[in-house]
Amino acid sequence: MRRVVLTVLLAFGLVGAANFVAPSGTGVAAAKSKSRSKKPKGSVKECSGKGKKKKCRRIAMFTGHNAAKSSLRTEPLAPASGDIWVKSENVQSEVKLNLYKSDGTFDEASLAALDDVFRCKRTNGVRAVRPELYEMLSRIYDHFGGKRINLVSGFRGSERSSSRHFHASAMDIRIEGVSIRELYEFAQTLDAGGMGIGIYPRSQFVHVDYRAPGDPSYRWTDRSGPDGGGKKKKSKKSKKKSGRTQPARKPVS
Repeated sequence: MRRVVLTVLLAFGLVGAANFVAPSGTGVAAAKSKSRSKKPKGSVKECSGKGKKKKCRRIAMFTGHNAAKSSLRTEPLAPASGDIWVKSENVQSEVKLNLYKSDGTFDEASLAALDDVFRCKRTNGVRAVRPELYEMLSRIYDHFGGKRINLVSGFRGSERSSSRHFHASAMDIRIEGVSIRELYEFAQTLDAGGMGIGIYPRSQFVHVDYRAPGDPSYRWTDRSGPDGGGKKKKSKKSKKKSGRTQPARKPVS
C-alpha cells in the first residue's frame, strides 16, 4: 500500500524525486544490492598460488564455439595402424588388438570386442560404435607411443538422444602420463570437419565425437566436474552416482 501511495505522489509531483529514498529492502535499491551479492550463474571458483599469493576468480563453467573452418584439417589423414589398447574405467574391461584384417578391411571380431569395452555401464547395453571413431582411437594410440588409453565413457544407452554418446559415436578418454591439454590439442589436428572435441579440466578427460550429419565441428571446455559442478543434494530417492560423466551442455545433434 505504501508503494502505491508513493508512486501516485511521485506521478503528480507531490513528492520530489530527489527527496525520495526507496525503503530499505525494497525497490530498485534492494534489487541492485541483491545483484551485487549474487554469484554469477554457471560459474566455478578457480584459484592459483598459495598463502598470501593465492588468487581466486570465478570463470564460466562451460564455454563453447563452432570450430573455425581455417582450423580444420585440409590434408588427408594418415592411415591408422589399427592397433588399439584400451581399458574401460567403468566396466573394467580391457583389450589390445588390431582393427583390420590382412586385406585392410575391418575385422568384425575386433569391432565386437571393442563394442563390448564401450558398453553402457548403467544398462550394460552394447551398441555398434562407429568404426571411424575406433580409427581415431588408433591414431591417438599411435601418436602417443602405444600407451594404454583409458576410456571414461563410451556408449551411454540411458543418455538423452541429443548426446553423441547415445548414438555410439563419442568417447571420453585420457592417457596416463599425457596431459589432457596435449591430448586435446592433438585430437583437434584429426578433425577434417564434423567432429566435436571437448576438454574437461576438473574431470581430467577429453571428449571426441562425430557430429550428426550436417553439424559443424564444435569445441568446448567444461569445468563442471563429475557431479555437475555444484554441491550435490543428498536425497534418498536419488539414483545418480557421483562418478557420472557429464555431457556437453550444448545440444549435439
